[in-house]
Amino acid sequence: MSARTVMVRIRGRVQGVGFRYWAQDEAERLGLAGWVRNEPGGSVKALLSGADEAVAEMLERLREGPRGAVVSEVEMLPPGVQDVPADFRILR
Repeated sequence: MSARTVMVRIRGRVQGVGFRYWAQDEAERLGLAGWVRNEPGGSVKALLSGADEAVAEMLERLREGPRGAVVSEVEMLPPGVQDVPADFRILR
């Protein structure tokens, strides 16, 4: 099983709908490490790290989002050099 780390920006109606808390719950269910945070301008950014299959599943879930969210885009970003935490957390 190989590992994968990706950085994504989620756009749409994704702030004020519990998106970060939902993303944390989903990532923990999938055994992922990383983080999620609100960004200026209304988007949400996330770092996802874990098994290839789990990351792929999380990317699919991010395209739907929680109830109340309207996701218009999940943009893959260059991951750069990131320290991946041992767990999945919400950054403020």
